Amino acid sequence: MAGRAIEIRAGRRTVRISSADKLLFPADGITKADLARYYADVAGVMAPHVKDRPLNLWRWNAGIEKPVVIQQAIPKGAPEWVKTVTVERRKGGTVTHAVGGETATLVWLANQNCITPHAWPSRADRPGFPDRLVFDLDPPDEDPDAHFPTIRAGALRLAERLRELGLAPFAMTSGSRGLHVVAPLRRRHHADVVRARAGEIADDLVRDAPDAGLTTFWRKEKRGGRVLLDTARNTYGQTTVAPYAVRALPGAPVATPLAWEELEDPALHPRAHTLRTVRGRLEVRGGDPWAGIAQAAAELPKRG
Repeated sequence: MAGRAIEIRAGRRTVRISSADKLLFPADGITKADLARYYADVAGVMAPHVKDRPLNLWRWNAGIEKPVVIQQAIPKGAPEWVKTVTVERRKGGTVTHAVGGETATLVWLANQNCITPHAWPSRADRPGFPDRLVFDLDPPDEDPDAHFPTIRAGALRLAERLRELGLAPFAMTSGSRGLHVVAPLRRRHHADVVRARAGEIADDLVRDAPDAGLTTFWRKEKRGGRVLLDTARNTYGQTTVAPYAVRALPGAPVATPLAWEELEDPALHPRAHTLRTVRGRLEVRGGDPWAGIAQAAAELPKRG
């Protein structure tokens, strides 16, 4: 009965979910309806993190065992209430994105088989001026989980450096292989400047901690088995997995904001929290560890 449709209440709207029984995660028995209900339930904490941000849509139209469609442009036939923004591409031309911020938009995207929305580090009114500084700690391809202790330690070291520079760092499991460290910014510098400064911060950290197992070399053959401290997400038009987004991996892991003390736990894992556990986690913790991120925005630090 893959064609069964249901309706889900999403904030002040009701969203129709077609083919509600479609298995997006066949091995886990997770359907499109399950995905849509998850996004409806976590929208209270997720929507503020994507509010007013252009979104890229990672869609698995035939489930996670089939190829992904990575789509920048909003799908045709979108309801008129889905906010959009038309932005310039880096290589010329324009593209019209869906814009996050409403519960119903997250649920409607789930109906488009968008398992994993990715968000810009800038907002739609000033897309060239990011308000998030993003670092992605990414392990080598060989046995990536074995490198997670290095990633945890690197994230803690990076957070200390960012605090020394006057920034407020926030950590998140990627839901896949690593961790993201994000610092909120005041919107006073173009993405080119932010990307360059992020690269300097990363290079300085690697230089000052040669035994930490980190590198900024983009080419894999030059990394020497070390964890990449990636700053490319700060480039204009690039995106990062949205907080509380589901990843298209077995078990439906979720990109989950963390409190800093959680990084001290050696049992932490990048796929520790899932579509089936995040709602309970929010209840136990009393809300979102990133709830104050917007209020913590600071100036991009100058080179010392």
